[in-house]
Amino acid sequence: MSKVIAITGKGGVGKTTISGLMVTRLIANNCRPVLAVDADPNTCLDIALGISAEKTVGGIREEAREIAGKGMGSGISKQQLLELKIAESLVEGQDFDYIAMGRPEGPGCYCYANNVLKEVIKKIAAQYPYVILDNEAGLENLSRRIVQKVDILVFVADSSRRGLDTVLRLHSMTKEMGIQYNQLAIMVNRLRRPGLSDDMLQLKSDTGSDILIGLPDNQEIGEISEKGGSFFNLPEENEIVQQIDDFLQKLNLENSS
Repeated sequence: MSKVIAITGKGGVGKTTISGLMVTRLIANNCRPVLAVDADPNTCLDIALGISAEKTVGGIREEAREIAGKGMGSGISKQQLLELKIAESLVEGQDFDYIAMGRPEGPGCYCYANNVLKEVIKKIAAQYPYVILDNEAGLENLSRRIVQKVDILVFVADSSRRGLDTVLRLHSMTKEMGIQYNQLAIMVNRLRRPGLSDDMLQLKSDTGSDILIGLPDNQEIGEISEKGGSFFNLPEENEIVQQIDDFLQKLNLENSS
């Protein structure tokens, strides 16, 4: 049974960095294979993982819509066509596969394709013991496009008052949208000072989160991100790498397979 970890938060707080680190550290800790789902339309998780994705599920949806409109694809059902093309969009890495959701629905409605896409993604995810879901800002992907229930929901925030308030709003939205999770974690990223402030500790209490972690700003990770490098190249002794390892150990992920 898959263990799904979904990472979300407001824009620019480092969701993709956290997602990339989780993929690489799961693999390093023998929790594999991993499915990395890039649900941000900007699709930059592939770079952090040292691969390149050419196709997105959003693009496949529009392609299938065009084919159906022209009456093409005879001899194969629309569902089979979508499933085939989505399978072709998977990028294989070392002990992980990657799929990019791409842009959301375009103009008009193609509800059939969208429903099929959700079902196909669920089928694909079920084949992996570990799934990392890198969301766009907000919770729309969880509520509409992919899954509504995750094992670990991770809110990433910066240390600003606005950043912490965003976590509170997201937490309220999970209830409104009916999103379910088994564990809730909050990661305050790029701390400028050591330790967690009273506001951050209060945030843990207000949300009832199971885990609260402060991640300091890290020059090594910043340089790799600027150069478009892979997080697989980070050394084991990197402080953030060690903190992500500690976080994953707290989740008892080895019991998921």
